[in-house]
Amino acid sequence: MSARTTMSPLLVRAGLVSAVALATVGGTLVVPGASADAEAASSSAAALRIAASKKGSPYKYGATGPYRFDCSGLTLYSFKRAGKRLPRTAAAQYNRTRHLSASARRLGDLVFFHSRRGVYHVGIYAGNGKIWHAPKPGTVVRLERIWSRSVSYGRVR
Repeated sequence: MSARTTMSPLLVRAGLVSAVALATVGGTLVVPGASADAEAASSSAAALRIAASKKGSPYKYGATGPYRFDCSGLTLYSFKRAGKRLPRTAAAQYNRTRHLSASARRLGDLVFFHSRRGVYHVGIYAGNGKIWHAPKPGTVVRLERIWSRSVSYGRVR
């Protein structure tokens, strides 16, 4: 008996059967690595919400919250509150993430800014080409459009 004949005819006609639906057996997902991806997505979404909740918090070099932040301090704080550990600096965070293409990025992934000298800034991807970040002295945590093409993306594991 094929998977098609055991599924609801309505789902099949509507074209709503996906590989994930086919891989689900008795409510248990049997796709290798899927639970790790779901956990990462949940943590990333939580970290994104936490970073957004810090809107307006002043920038302070070396600060890791909860009231003042630098760029990597905001990402460290947000992911720590979401249950994930990150190193202190943007460059160390880059080295700890799973690197992604721009087309594979999701909400809550980290966005790393590069120069010839290496990674110099990090923020949390908020969708539509924007990030939550703590930009520089004299500014506050804010949502801002990604301003450079010299970026890469990383997913916190």
